Amino acid sequence: MSHPPDPTLSHAFGPTSPPLLEQTIGANLDATVARFGDREALVDRAQGLRWTYAVFGEQVDRLAKALVAAGLGRGDRVGIWAPNRAEWTVVQYATAKVGVILVNINPAYRSHELGYVLAQAGIRGLFSAASFKSSNYVAMIEEVRGDCPDLEFVWVIAEASWSGLLEGADTVSDERLQMVAAELDPHDPINIQYTSGTTGFPKGATLSHHNILNNGYLVGEVCRYTEHDRICIPVPFYHCFGMVMGNLAATTHGACMVIPAPGFDPAQTLAAAAEERCTSLYGVPTMFIAEWALPDFSEYDLSSVRTGIMAGSPCPAELMKKLIAAGIDEMTICYGMTETSPVSTQTRPDDTFERKVGTVGQVCPHLEVKVVDPVTFKTVPRGVAGEFWTKGYSVMLGYWGQDDRTAEALVDGWMRTGDLAVMDADGCLRITGRIKDMVIRGGENVYPREIEEFLHTHPDIVDAQVIGVPDEKYGEELAAWVRMRDGAEPLTPESLREFASGKLAHYKIPRYVRVVDDFPMTVTGKVRKVEMREITAEELGLRPGG
Repeated sequence: MSHPPDPTLSHAFGPTSPPLLEQTIGANLDATVARFGDREALVDRAQGLRWTYAVFGEQVDRLAKALVAAGLGRGDRVGIWAPNRAEWTVVQYATAKVGVILVNINPAYRSHELGYVLAQAGIRGLFSAASFKSSNYVAMIEEVRGDCPDLEFVWVIAEASWSGLLEGADTVSDERLQMVAAELDPHDPINIQYTSGTTGFPKGATLSHHNILNNGYLVGEVCRYTEHDRICIPVPFYHCFGMVMGNLAATTHGACMVIPAPGFDPAQTLAAAAEERCTSLYGVPTMFIAEWALPDFSEYDLSSVRTGIMAGSPCPAELMKKLIAAGIDEMTICYGMTETSPVSTQTRPDDTFERKVGTVGQVCPHLEVKVVDPVTFKTVPRGVAGEFWTKGYSVMLGYWGQDDRTAEALVDGWMRTGDLAVMDADGCLRITGRIKDMVIRGGENVYPREIEEFLHTHPDIVDAQVIGVPDEKYGEELAAWVRMRDGAEPLTPESLREFASGKLAHYKIPRYVRVVDDFPMTVTGKVRKVEMREITAEELGLRPGG
């Protein structure tokens, strides 16, 4: 890394300890199995499975041998299209062990999106669930298979094709598997994750062993994980939050992965955390809000939970107060993106309350971050908003097969995040919104996050999201979507104005209010503001320019 930056500028380096792991994912797992073989590695509540590290290692090796027997190896792409279940983690580690690049496929995809990913990544084999919720995966695969010339194999998890694949493991010796693993390089690509583009088709962020193994390990270090920790993981494995911050943080420390359910369910998540005596709980803010809003919340014994990770969007202050009241006083807030493996900044367990709710923490070990003017790319002074950039071991290799898009995202090794941020004197980052979410009302820059935080202080509002919608006079006007407490009077534009008057500048008070039961969400629990804007504009008959 270069010389320490000017302390008056928004530029900071992370600590250089602990050292980075210079291993493949498979070698790291083998070391954990050797150290902690008799400790519990994985609990799948829905399937009633409990595996020690020794058993988990055997499951991984068996599937790894089966892949070798099927003729798959270093650089081949294999997809996984399934909700959270034990087999997902086995596929994750088995593919890594033999150098096969795992392509994560969003469980919410329909056939059109599935076909695009299968073809774009040149996927040779696909692990799939038979179905999930209303999706018949097998039927959708058949629908697109003719357009995917590279697709040779489809294995339906827990069905005959899965068993048939595993039978091939008997033809591959331990020595052969070790030889295959020994040829791999930690800097090889090992995972492709498609980022949900708001325009056009998603892009495949290509990540190496070195990228994601170290990110999982270092995030776990900040959470102070040891082999005694048990991590409740209700976030999806197909996303970095589940498979890196969840699974890889666990296996690099000998901790236990606890799968509460195939998809997110607030009651099953709390039941898993309580009954499995989890020490760590993950989620995006909307998940925690749903859990704490359960009528029988007080009946769940969460006394074992000390830490966890909240990410995806900033933590509202009111929510953090509830977590601390429940005894979870070491909750950390992470900020990142798929292209950076994903975490770039994280609050520390002993940070002040203000840091935990007002910032996304400081730069993580072995990384470098800065805030730049989005036009000139010059680093801005501390306290000034600009675009957040990050650099270091975590930055992706590139977008699969899209050199032009890679060149747009990466500048001299720096990843441009597209997020607006402010760095304070202590090097803590505050995310003020997406560059594209910023609302410009009558020439005033308005950051929805600030207004959402304010709305959370309303006694009857459970959750709030603020968007910009077209306006003839001001260019854009603010609209608030709110979820109300049961039995509360619905919020109106008039009652909101009355509540906000004297507390928010007049131009920051939303003109439109929509009371809803839920927000449109991605599968990872991120709110889809693009969809909210479209719905609101259509309902109100708003068009750009009137």
